[in-house]
Amino acid sequence: MISLQQKILNLIKHFRRQWPLFSNSERTTVCGADCMLTALQLSMAEVNKQHHGDFTASLSDVMETWKYLLHDKLGLLYENMEEPENYADFKRAYHTFLASSNMLDVIDIYQKCCALALVSEDESIAPVQLLEFISGGMNVSRSNDSVLPSTPVYRQDQNNVKVMLFAKKCFYSYLSLLVNSKDDLALARILNIPDRGLGREAFTKLKHASQERNMSIFLMATSFIRTVEHGGKGCAASLFDPLRVHLKGLSNFINFIDKLGEIIGEIPDPRVAGGQILSTVKMHLMKGRSNGDPFYQAVEEVVQDLDLRIKNIIDSQHEVLTVSATGVSPTRYVLFNVIRFQPKLHSINHGTAYCGRDTIKVLLVLLDEEAVSAPTQNKAELLYDDVNLIMFGSISVLTLFRSPAQSKESAPKPLRQRIQKSVDEKISKMEQSSIKSQFACTYKNELSKIRDQHFLSSRQMPACINPAPKQHLQGKYFTE
Repeated sequence: MISLQQKILNLIKHFRRQWPLFSNSERTTVCGADCMLTALQLSMAEVNKQHHGDFTASLSDVMETWKYLLHDKLGLLYENMEEPENYADFKRAYHTFLASSNMLDVIDIYQKCCALALVSEDESIAPVQLLEFISGGMNVSRSNDSVLPSTPVYRQDQNNVKVMLFAKKCFYSYLSLLVNSKDDLALARILNIPDRGLGREAFTKLKHASQERNMSIFLMATSFIRTVEHGGKGCAASLFDPLRVHLKGLSNFINFIDKLGEIIGEIPDPRVAGGQILSTVKMHLMKGRSNGDPFYQAVEEVVQDLDLRIKNIIDSQHEVLTVSATGVSPTRYVLFNVIRFQPKLHSINHGTAYCGRDTIKVLLVLLDEEAVSAPTQNKAELLYDDVNLIMFGSISVLTLFRSPAQSKESAPKPLRQRIQKSVDEKISKMEQSSIKSQFACTYKNELSKIRDQHFLSSRQMPACINPAPKQHLQGKYFTE
């Protein structure tokens, strides 16, 4: 009997085979249960900021809206189920966030497969089953997410589990960003892992700049670095650009992602390319850490696990090809594989070299398998747990996406405004002085007439008005 997870994975396989019916990009990534909940939290915080001025959302409100959203998308609303306040705005912001990140959630893929009649009877899933799986109601345990008693030994085990999950999330985020450059969630998790000096302030400036130019955060960072490095005269980034302060860290990040992309483009064999990518990310994350560091050990284990999974994916794909090639002579089959892995001179799929396309497909399968993993049971740790993330030099996604006030120390924008204001004042003074010099003769002639008129009128004034005291017409006042 096929398990529920395998059935959901089969739906995603249908999506991969006929992706033009689902999205505009072959590199669209699948948003699993945890990713869906995180995206909803950010969407709710953004709507709350528009309504109340605070980029935040309480756990109770998020869970209430999460429950209603799942029932609504699956068509399982019951009579007494009350709609949360501003739900329409939350739902719209949620789908907008997924679309801008080039992602589809599991429910969207399920509904599209059903509408296109791509699901056989053996693979069919009831909406209630999918609801229970995504909401965490099914008894499906994660590989490293067991519940342990709260004793000193078990607390240490829990910490090791958290370190392992964090290391795993880092690797998947790097792979996801490598496949889908619009994935802002993946970028947020690894922008400063390892430490590049790109904290919350740098992310906020990137986010604001990307919103102004209507592009993904990664593309914004890439555009800035390319402009600085290759812009030339007249195209270089402004000295007042807020991102200038973070030039070194952003350059380090973009160049590292480029290095991973070069591995995909230069190594035709996905088995070798996948191993090289994992090894490169591992060395990057381990930089400056000792062998006794728990994170160091966790990274080692994650690399071994992912490398084995990549090889299993490639082997299973070869088995499928072997079955489909029944009746073909062994020589022709070997020749087919030789030609298949030869690099091509032309490029397809928006600039991806042909020799790297097989590697991209393998990474997509790896990410799809992670998307159908069981959701995290502790929602508070998933969404808000900054305490446990601090030991990794990271913070929660909600805290990262929250825009802080501009610091007064750097303050590049106010400085630019002060300079412009000073220039405007100088121009205004120059204009006034030029007007006075142009009409100086007129002012001199008119001055004598005004004095005569004032003298005549003063003689006709009533006697009750006292003249100005003489002492005010003497001394420095008279001189002036």
